[in-house]
Amino acid sequence: MKWIYLIAGMAFYIKMLFLSNPSPTLPFSIVDAVAQDSGVPNVVSGIILRNRLYDTIFEVIVFTIAIMGCNFLLANERPLGQVYQFPDQSSILLARLGATISALVGLELAIRGHLSPGGGFAAGVAGGTAIGLIAMTSSPEWMQSIYQRWHAAIWEKISVLVFVLLSMITLAGVELPHGEMGELISGGIVPILNILVAIKVALGSWAVVLIFIRYRGLL
Repeated sequence: MKWIYLIAGMAFYIKMLFLSNPSPTLPFSIVDAVAQDSGVPNVVSGIILRNRLYDTIFEVIVFTIAIMGCNFLLANERPLGQVYQFPDQSSILLARLGATISALVGLELAIRGHLSPGGGFAAGVAGGTAIGLIAMTSSPEWMQSIYQRWHAAIWEKISVLVFVLLSMITLAGVELPHGEMGELISGGIVPILNILVAIKVALGSWAVVLIFIRYRGLL
């Protein structure tokens, strides 16, 4: 059986090395067509949040299920009695400086993700990184109290529901005006979906970070 896999692998390698992939010759640019269709210069956001919106809906739902899975799998474990964190002031200062920069980058990507490289998922990752860096230098009880005080779990679920609702309305053919290409307020529903995804990913990352620090620690 292993010889079959070996021969198949060699055939695939030869095909990729010597045979060119046939590509259709179109009278127009696909990138320009996507940009005009979605109304945003960042065609990646246009594809994710318009042309392939069905896939993006389920990606958001999968991320939500992953967060629920972390809560479920670690629910019966005993929290750590003591969480070891960075003891020296230089590490704490650098971590919090990095958190500030990551938070600003995440905000920029969420607001302008339809105009430049970036978008909701990248913004959420940057926001989650900022939260993770703060969690490394702060008390877990303090982070948990802020998480509960601002009802972050509820806002995360609301962002998912609003995203799915707006996506369904968009898929039904109801769209906002695209506006002028390249302006901050343009692209119809795409900027709003970008911001919702950023909120969902950042708050979901916050929940996961708190769970793993509480039950697994940092080191």
